[in-house]
Amino acid sequence: MTTAKRFEDLEVWQRAKDLTNLIYKYSSDGAFARDFGLRDQMRRAAVSIMSNIAEGFESQTQAMFIKYLAHAKGSAGELRAQLYIARDQGYVPEDSFSEMFSLAEICSKQLARFIQYLETQPNARRVREEGVTYHVE
Repeated sequence: MTTAKRFEDLEVWQRAKDLTNLIYKYSSDGAFARDFGLRDQMRRAAVSIMSNIAEGFESQTQAMFIKYLAHAKGSAGELRAQLYIARDQGYVPEDSFSEMFSLAEICSKQLARFIQYLETQPNARRVREEGVTYHVE
């Protein structure tokens, strides 16, 4: 596994970003756009996946990173549940549902594997800016 220097380097974050953009795309028109509750909740869940990955990456300890990844995984599950409602209400056609659901499922599986990997590593503080000196006046 290569070492990511920024959260944007993580494949799971990139997929979560793609998923978020799909959710915004499909929830912007028609009856779906007018169902403010479901639309907004799905958007929040999708944004939560990528945000928790980023926040965890920037956290101080590996244990905190794992905690945030678990929150992201929970949001991926929440979004999958909401996608069923969007499909059942006729807000998205089956092919669009399948595209978003598949991406949400991939994110969830990647997060599970990432958590599992991190749990097998030493629980040491992660240092990101080696050799950088900060001058405080």
